Amino acid sequence: MRIALISDIHANLPALEAVLADVEARQVDATCHLGDLVGYAPWPNEVIGLIRNRNIPGVAGNYDSTVATNYKHCGCKYEDPKQEAQSHQSFRWTLEHTDAVSKAFLGSLPFRLDLRPQGGHHSGSSLILVHGTPTLNTVYWTEDRPDDFCLKMAGHAGAKSGDVIAFGHTHVPWHREINGIHFVNTGSVGRPKDGDWRAGYVLLTMGSGTVIPEIVRVEYDLDRAMAGIRASTLPGEFADFLKRGGKN
Repeated sequence: MRIALISDIHANLPALEAVLADVEARQVDATCHLGDLVGYAPWPNEVIGLIRNRNIPGVAGNYDSTVATNYKHCGCKYEDPKQEAQSHQSFRWTLEHTDAVSKAFLGSLPFRLDLRPQGGHHSGSSLILVHGTPTLNTVYWTEDRPDDFCLKMAGHAGAKSGDVIAFGHTHVPWHREINGIHFVNTGSVGRPKDGDWRAGYVLLTMGSGTVIPEIVRVEYDLDRAMAGIRASTLPGEFADFLKRGGKN
């Protein structure tokens, strides 16, 4: 079974449209999202509408759950005071421009989603989807986390050898296998932070004891995304961030 895993779209409609077109061309069996549909770009309602129209199941990212509940901030990690100030601007803007129907949808997203790609009638491998970690959607599960941390998270998730735990939140894709358990960070569709401006997602193949995660990058209309940000009242720096792929 081939499953497309998309995460951290962050209201970047041009990036999402390009990724879904790429997914459709590959004729995958299913597509799931790992949260953070909104924030930082000016199309929160349009992104949510597209996800709903395509019936793409998924989980709540920290941005989704905080916008849905009108929380005081997005629960994001800040590297400096300027980034913190801009993050608060983004959150306020998103709260004001996400309509009630979209907020209700964000509030309906589950924290975790478990799939059995080989069917639930036998004890096959599971695919466990979360946004940050199996304990909180605000924790950053970066590639430099030690094996002990990964196995601790696997224990919280109840994962066994052959299972896959997929997550996002850091906007940087990676994959590691420990004791037969696969840990897959799906990167970001709409706001990559690995220096590559292209939209990212993971194409996961599972079946007959095989787990193959492929990190896919897709070019999209970056100029349209940047123009949309600059035409809004969001900080113009968010447009430059996209062009740099999150790198200074």
